[in-house]
Amino acid sequence: MILALCAAMYAYLSFWAWFRSERRQQHRRADVNDQASRPVSVLKPLHGAEPRLYENLRSFCEQHYAHYELLFGVRDPEDPAIAVVQRLQREFPQLPMALVIDPAVHGANLKVSNLINLVAQARHDWLVLADSDISVTPDYLLRVTAPLNDPRTGIVTCLYHGVANNTLSSRLGRLFIDDWFAPSVRLAHAFGSTRFAFGSTIGLRRDALEAIGGFDPLKDTLADDFWLGERTRQLGLRTVLSDVVVGTDVSETTLASLWSHELRWLRTIRAISPAGFFFSFICLTWPLLAVALALSPSAPCLVICVLAAIARTARYAASWRSTARSSRWRDLWLTPFRDALLLVEWAGALVHWRVDWRGQVLHARDHAPSRYP
Repeated sequence: MILALCAAMYAYLSFWAWFRSERRQQHRRADVNDQASRPVSVLKPLHGAEPRLYENLRSFCEQHYAHYELLFGVRDPEDPAIAVVQRLQREFPQLPMALVIDPAVHGANLKVSNLINLVAQARHDWLVLADSDISVTPDYLLRVTAPLNDPRTGIVTCLYHGVANNTLSSRLGRLFIDDWFAPSVRLAHAFGSTRFAFGSTIGLRRDALEAIGGFDPLKDTLADDFWLGERTRQLGLRTVLSDVVVGTDVSETTLASLWSHELRWLRTIRAISPAGFFFSFICLTWPLLAVALALSPSAPCLVICVLAAIARTARYAASWRSTARSSRWRDLWLTPFRDALLLVEWAGALVHWRVDWRGQVLHARDHAPSRYP
């Protein structure tokens, strides 16, 4: 019975958090002032030619923003991403766009090494970092950078929704983001937490970056995006969750690659927030309801489970509305399997700290900044 109550409470609270987030987004959109915008340098570290790399990078070339530059960074002069950037340079000759090829490695985190090389070439004092698998709308830069006008702001970050292909593993991966990760972030934010930062987007001023020592202290971290936000928070600066929700590609083609990717995420979350990770099993509605009914097959428990299932389904439908999926109910039948797989992954994340990241084998618990400024 207690498990059913926990599952029902989370299902309803997460649905409420989604509704609250939608209303706040509508109010924030009206407050954006393009006259207050300043020149921006967008830093895009690249590695390899991902399936939709051209489309994703192109979305950054179509911004309704007065003055901005795009800097794309690679380490390897033979990286296939170079051809994609060169295609965009030909397509948008009027847009300030630079390709930085720099093999310099500054630490274990190759993405941070790339960022160190990129920021050295950036001309502007407002910086936006975004992963290569992110797609955005034309008003993205205007809305993301608006909070940087407030000197109390440390970083601005964005939630994201999954963009899946037709494979089962990709659709399950999208549900990991849309039906588990994003609802939990919205709920935490609704209760006042801002202890997050996502690689989908981080906007900050150069003076804030310099105040935390630049990217150099993050060169050996695993969750560099989180620690970038954490270090600015240590200075008393605010973290702002933007009203923008960007798209992120879920390109896993096999269940094995999906398992490896999500296990890395979960072990990283465990290293960053042990208590939050441990209690995240409460988010797994369908397994909790099944266990609750098995342990207490009573009429009151059944009623609670039905009410929880209604809220869980409503939240799924709500996330469809937010992310414009092609079919509202297409993957509803996958949600019990998604929750069950996540429960197994959650248990697996408890067993070990090893993570596989772009060919590197790392230890999640060891990869955190050793000190704060």
